[in-house]
Amino acid sequence: MINEEYKAMLGGKSVIRELSEYATARGAQIGYDNVFDYSLGNPSVPAPKAFADAMVDLYEHGDPVAIHGYSPSLGIPQVKDAIAAHLNERFGMNYAGNHIFPTTGAAGALAHAMRAVTKPGDEIITFAPYFPEYQPYVSGTGAKLTVIPADTANFQINFEAFEQALNPNVQAVLINTPNNPSGAVYSAETLTRLAGILTARQAEYGHDIFLISDEPYREIVFDGAEQPYPSKFYANTLSCYSWSKSLSLPGERIGYVAVNPEATDADLLVPMMGQISRGTGHNCPPSSIQLGVSKVLGQTADLGVYETNMNLLYDALTSIGFDVVRPGGTFYIFPKALEDDAVAFCLKAKEHDLILVPSDSFGVPGYFRMAYCIDTEKVKRSIPVLEKFAHEVYGL
Repeated sequence: MINEEYKAMLGGKSVIRELSEYATARGAQIGYDNVFDYSLGNPSVPAPKAFADAMVDLYEHGDPVAIHGYSPSLGIPQVKDAIAAHLNERFGMNYAGNHIFPTTGAAGALAHAMRAVTKPGDEIITFAPYFPEYQPYVSGTGAKLTVIPADTANFQINFEAFEQALNPNVQAVLINTPNNPSGAVYSAETLTRLAGILTARQAEYGHDIFLISDEPYREIVFDGAEQPYPSKFYANTLSCYSWSKSLSLPGERIGYVAVNPEATDADLLVPMMGQISRGTGHNCPPSSIQLGVSKVLGQTADLGVYETNMNLLYDALTSIGFDVVRPGGTFYIFPKALEDDAVAFCLKAKEHDLILVPSDSFGVPGYFRMAYCIDTEKVKRSIPVLEKFAHEVYGL
């Protein structure tokens, strides 16, 4: 008999994926250049040449057995050492290679981090707006996800609601900064206050509360700023990273968990994640891609296009009359819809070949997300369409 739980999930297909599939089908009808598809967060800039050169060099001159052989279950030691050294230099940390666990992207990192610090029946708290896949990620561990309502003034943390929701069953808090979908960058002030609350509640409850920090957009920050590194603020932090966005490598599925060396049982957590892999069938990312990214640590794709696109859209949306918080990073913007029903709003936009994602699945009603990781030329051509849509349908 097939698993009824997963069978039931077939009816809950990702709204984002459905919209992306619609945009592709519509593009086949009228030409994809005429569909303004803001649905999917798929990087639009190529990976840097340095990465391609590193991979070519590996395949031409590297040891074929090492390149194509099984990775050790906890990751390739020299790769882990290189990642630790890079993080130490960049953020003033004290990682060793044994604190790094390579994974298949940030999703794999989150899957291991959650299982390492919770058990079935425990509670994980996150903050709206949040990446919708957190729900299946957490439910797959047997834990419960509690979502704190959004602070829509600036999309930092709603601390009043957070403190009211904390209870002894909470074993982990999950943050995503820079944030998908809002583009908010958690400030040093926000992270300091969060760390203070968690430290106090750990003492009150008599057990650790881990901070799981989802950081795939770490390098996409605007106005010359930098994302403060959450592990610098709180000892019990597990940093979950992916090179999908910084190097434009979403298809390679490569990331890691970095265990703060000051965390409780820091030297046990990575070996525990190796045991978690035995039950999930993870078995580490391919050896070649681990070796490849280790050669280009600190480099990125040309990410400046995202700031260009953000400024174009932010200026246009505010000029039209949308209420929108200016993003501090990522390649998402999260305006308030022009009616309370975000789904109805996005369906009306779809009639104008504007593919926008309603905010309901992100835990915030009445907003919509635009993933502006598309060609700047297409962003510019979409602006008159946005203006026409807002004028014809909503009288702006």
